[in-house]
Amino acid sequence: MMPTVTKNLIIINVLLYLGTIVAQSYGIDLADYMGLHFFMADSFNPAQLITYMFMHGGFTHLFFNMFAVWMFGRILEQVWGPKRFLFYYIACGIGAGLIQEIVQFVEYKTVLSGYTMVQTISGTIPMSEYLNMMNTVGASGAVYAILLAFGMLFPNQQLFIFPLPFPIKAKYFVIGYALIELYSGFANNPNDNVAHFAHLGGMIFGFILIMYWRKKNNDHGTYYS
Repeated sequence: MMPTVTKNLIIINVLLYLGTIVAQSYGIDLADYMGLHFFMADSFNPAQLITYMFMHGGFTHLFFNMFAVWMFGRILEQVWGPKRFLFYYIACGIGAGLIQEIVQFVEYKTVLSGYTMVQTISGTIPMSEYLNMMNTVGASGAVYAILLAFGMLFPNQQLFIFPLPFPIKAKYFVIGYALIELYSGFANNPNDNVAHFAHLGGMIFGFILIMYWRKKNNDHGTYYS
């Protein structure tokens, strides 16, 4: 039986995805309201640091995030208990959003600062309009934190990862994902549209939390609430 928090997280994400589709038919863009805008944009709202992680950019985006929540999150919830798991998920999601905001601010200061107009594929637009286009959605930051936690709590657990024809230990799986995200983030592919540093941010905040709990509880990474 699926643990309560894991099950409810999946249900909420699916319902909001379906709600997004229904709202679009009425001309309402829920992702614009609930997605995480750049903090210097007119559309930014602090609550978006939470709401953005329940929005998704498509079915595939939703499916793989929720599959990871189901596959790894339920195990963490059974080990940690529902309260600590939910706190970890939300805190790391917020942390991922904060890292994304910092990265966007650095980009703004180094590339965009001083300009009033921005050239885009569709034409030249005012800076204020461009800043509102910087919108992040998805649970991936929290999901990457879940992957990190699983790798830290069960480092030698063998995983079969498609398309690899052989099992790989969880710790190497997590390290590999982190390195890929780090490379992809610095590669700065303009057609990527993936918040790689948000993924890394979720892992960073997850690592900090787990190390804090380990130090506090001194129980080798097993926590109960």
